[in-house]
Amino acid sequence: MSKEPQVDFALDTYECIVLYPGAAGRALPAETVQRLQAEHAAHMQAMQRRGIILVAGAVDGKARQPDPPLGFGLARTGSVDDVRSVMEADPAVQAGLYRVDVMTFLCPAGSLEFPLVKTDS
Repeated sequence: MSKEPQVDFALDTYECIVLYPGAAGRALPAETVQRLQAEHAAHMQAMQRRGIILVAGAVDGKARQPDPPLGFGLARTGSVDDVRSVMEADPAVQAGLYRVDVMTFLCPAGSLEFPLVKTDS
């Protein structure tokens, strides 16, 4: 998105994370895939504990072929590039099991809540 839409209400801005199958995924041995999936889950949990990622989970990508999304998440750091860097540090992304796309997501202000996210208030 090149510029923010013109609307008559406030918008909240998030970074939308989408995981897709990576180029190396099909060629990796099953035990490597299992290890990388566990490392990916640990990475995501650590990023959520640090408050970088607000919510993340798997999606059923069966409806989209040939490149179905595998996971989705939202962050709120103010920087697509920062979130992309965090996600590119994910061991499963580095190994090619997954590839990641990060983009800006806009929605009406106050329309999303994340009750599991710890705040400093």
